[in-house]
Amino acid sequence: MTTDVLEREETSVNSIDNLKFTQVTPVIGAEVSGIDLREELDEQTVAKLRRKLLRYKVLFFRDQPITDEQHIRFSSYFGGVTPAHPITNGRIGGPVQIMENVKSVQRDRPSVFDDVQKKHLRAFGRPREGRGWHTDITFVANPSDITFLRILEGPVAGGDTLFVNLEALYNSLSPAFRDVIENLKAVHGRDDAFRGYPPPPRHDGRPTGAYLSRHPLVRVHPETGHKSLFLSPGFIKYIDGFSEGESEALLTYLRNELAGQAQIQARFNWSPNSIVVWDNRATSHWGPVDWEHFEEERIVRRTTVGTSTPVGPDGYVSEQISGDLFYTLDDQ
Repeated sequence: MTTDVLEREETSVNSIDNLKFTQVTPVIGAEVSGIDLREELDEQTVAKLRRKLLRYKVLFFRDQPITDEQHIRFSSYFGGVTPAHPITNGRIGGPVQIMENVKSVQRDRPSVFDDVQKKHLRAFGRPREGRGWHTDITFVANPSDITFLRILEGPVAGGDTLFVNLEALYNSLSPAFRDVIENLKAVHGRDDAFRGYPPPPRHDGRPTGAYLSRHPLVRVHPETGHKSLFLSPGFIKYIDGFSEGESEALLTYLRNELAGQAQIQARFNWSPNSIVVWDNRATSHWGPVDWEHFEEERIVRRTTVGTSTPVGPDGYVSEQISGDLFYTLDDQ
């Protein structure tokens, strides 16, 4: 082996010896350094990243000026990559795996409802507090396992994303209360047309809603075996088998616990070329939390991998009530 080759190996940015994880809180989140996501990763590096993701729940990478193709390749190290979204088409002119969120497009999206219809929606739509918090696409029975979100453009200040550790949230509940909720089932759903924003037809011909799924309220992580409160306030609609009042009282309490326990949350302030990876099986998130307080554009692109079906402590497996299951592109 030549001296030049030896020097390149010794100075390789992606050597596992250079990989560093710095916790951002004692409970959730770690910043990752000593890695260049423009380059391919070896098996040892990928295995360590996967272990650390299970431990910290969210990994934050800064200064990673990667392309869409490199974004997809990085995602694929963690599992089969899915299409962009079950309802929304991928980025126009881009890979089918990439979903793009543009603040100006979302903010200026016109509703098909007139003023009277909007009043009806407000009267009968039962909006709930804390809807910004969510676990990705729990309106399907097999939501994505891991999410990868990278920023292309953002405000000078703001645009932050909050994350909460749902295992820690479950463990914060009293043993007696955990016994009460242990084997409950919750119905999650999404229907954009009901709210006045019918999605455009999908390029693959699949339906765009309405979606309903039934999940265990407590989920057992398929890799660690740890229990978490499977709470996705943006999509959860009611507790199966409970009256409307009972369901709302329980969900209000749980949402308040999720939102109010700052000690089990991490807040990420985005910087140019950041990418965040989170375990969608053990976290909920909300971003940008300060949407109404900045005027600048914000553009992010997202991929997801894996579509494992949640299982409860009693062995209950999530079910699709309406709409199609999700899938990875490897399944096609």
